[in-house]
Amino acid sequence: MNAHKKNSPQMAIKAPSWNKVLIALLLAVPAILPKAAQAQQDPQFTQYMFNLLALNPAYAGSADRVSLKALSRHQWVGFEGAPSTQTLTVHSPFLLQSLGLGGTIMRDEHGPVTQYGIILDVSYRIFLNNNQKLAFGIKGGLNLFQGKFSQLHPHDGDDQVFQNDVSTKTDPQFGFGMMWYSDRFYLGLSSPKLLRTDFFDVDSLRLVSQNGGQLAHYYLTGGYVFDLGTYTKFKPTFMVKAVEGAPLSFDLSANFLLYEKLWLGAMYRYTDAVGALVQYNITDGLSAGYAYDYPLSPIHNYSGGTHEFMLGLDFGKAPKGIRSPRYF
Repeated sequence: MNAHKKNSPQMAIKAPSWNKVLIALLLAVPAILPKAAQAQQDPQFTQYMFNLLALNPAYAGSADRVSLKALSRHQWVGFEGAPSTQTLTVHSPFLLQSLGLGGTIMRDEHGPVTQYGIILDVSYRIFLNNNQKLAFGIKGGLNLFQGKFSQLHPHDGDDQVFQNDVSTKTDPQFGFGMMWYSDRFYLGLSSPKLLRTDFFDVDSLRLVSQNGGQLAHYYLTGGYVFDLGTYTKFKPTFMVKAVEGAPLSFDLSANFLLYEKLWLGAMYRYTDAVGALVQYNITDGLSAGYAYDYPLSPIHNYSGGTHEFMLGLDFGKAPKGIRSPRYF
C-alpha cells in the first residue's frame, strides 16, 4: 500500500509494534488449521492478494488514488458448464483522506446458474504511527440470480426444483470487513455476503430452498513483504475461508518481486489445486497478471486446469512522499 511520509497529527494514533506478531501468524496459520475440503459457494481467486476489494470493503481507498482492477477466471477448462467468473472493481479516497469509496461488479456462471453482483464499498481509515492504517468497511448492493434448471436432466424426472427456471431473482446483499495494513503488510477479516440468499421463491419449494441457497462466507487474509536483497522482495500470503456447514479451507502463496517490476509466485489450495502466477508492472500505474491452477483431485484427468487473467490501472495524482510501489 502507498503511504505518506507524514500523517495528519489529528488523525495519527500510536500503534503497538505488532509486526512480529503478524509474521508469526503468517507462519502459524497452516499449522493450526484442521483438515479441510473445498466446499465454498463464492467465487475463488488465485490472485486474491491483488484483488482484495472483491473480498474486503475495508480495502477501499488504500491505493490513495483511483485504482481499477479487471479479472476474468475460467475454471476447469474443458468441462461443459465449468465455473467462469469476471469482476471489475474500482476504489479511491473520497472527500476526506480517511474515507474510501469503491464499487464491485461481478458475474459468476457455473452450469445452469448465473449470478450478478452490483456492490458499493465504503471504508473509514484510522491513521496510526509508522504509516500504518486500521480500516473498517461495509458492502451493500444487489445480487441477481438466474437459473436454467429445466435444461438439466436429473435422475428424478419429477423433481420440482429442476422443472422451474429462475429468470431473474433479486436479493439485497450486505457485507463487512476490517483491515490493518501498511506499505509492507496487511491483515484482514471480512464477509462480503452476510445475508442468506434463497434461490427459489415458489411456496411449494420452501423446504427445498433450505438447502438451495447461498450462505455467508468469512475470509481471513494476510501478507508480508520481506527484503531479500537490493532487487528482490519476498511476499508470502494466506487466505482462510469458512462457511457454515463446510470445513475450513485455505490458500497459501509465495511471491517474489524482481526489480520492482516482475512478480513470480506459486500457490497451494488445500486438497484442491496448486498453481503459479506472474504479474508485470508495465508502468507505475499499469499492470497485467496471469495465474494457472492445476487440480489435485481426479478432475485433472478431464480438465485443462484453470486460467485467470488480471489487468490493473491506477490513475490520478499519486500521493507525495511515496517511495515504493504498491505490493498488494
